[in-house]
Amino acid sequence: MSDHIAIISDVHGNRHALEAVRRAIRQARITRIWCLGDMVGYGAHPAECLRVCVQESERCIAGNHDLAAAGRVKSDVFSSHARAAIEWTRTRLDRNSLDRLAALEPQDIADPVSLFHASPRDPVWEYVITNEQARAALDEYPARIVMIGHTHLAGAWRLGDDGRLDGGLVRGEETLSLETGRWLINPGSVGQPRDLDPRASWAILDLEALTLRFRRTPYDVPGAQNAIQAAGLPAELGARLAEGR
Repeated sequence: MSDHIAIISDVHGNRHALEAVRRAIRQARITRIWCLGDMVGYGAHPAECLRVCVQESERCIAGNHDLAAAGRVKSDVFSSHARAAIEWTRTRLDRNSLDRLAALEPQDIADPVSLFHASPRDPVWEYVITNEQARAALDEYPARIVMIGHTHLAGAWRLGDDGRLDGGLVRGEETLSLETGRWLINPGSVGQPRDLDPRASWAILDLEALTLRFRRTPYDVPGAQNAIQAAGLPAELGARLAEGR
């Protein structure tokens, strides 16, 4: 089994972005994928993205939008655009798709890498963006490596044996050594990055070399925007894709 794993998160029904990342994964000759949730919501192809993520991922967890689409959390806590997308998404998921979502949890705890959609403290809702939030997450769950999504912002934090926390949000492509310390890592969002870079964001974890490489992959943004418009979803959901926000 290959030691290289593609880490994806927050696809959000964006088939154009997901297909571009899948091509990049194949070109890198990577056969293993871990998905950190939010496969649906916002984008125009929820059923297709859900099917691909569940079928092709070795490990796959649910995000808050997935749980809302499945009726497992209330949608009234979301913004108006997000809520409209969730309600539309429910009409596009058949019973088989809903059953897939019902079977997923927002965390997958394993050694040495544990997966949480949002954070170890709150796998569904907490946004980890600041160093203080990252330290609290690492204090809550003492795994060697923790992977999270939810924020749509790539980031990596290292807690050393001396208690010092280093790291923060990551822009662009970067390779990190994970040989020492404990790590909290967010690969960013495939389908809706929010760091003002519209390219799909994901990462490659090498368990043998203990490295992590952040990747950015361009995709057909106008195609995704046109699909959102054709579906009758809020226009803002398409406009923001070109702006990376």
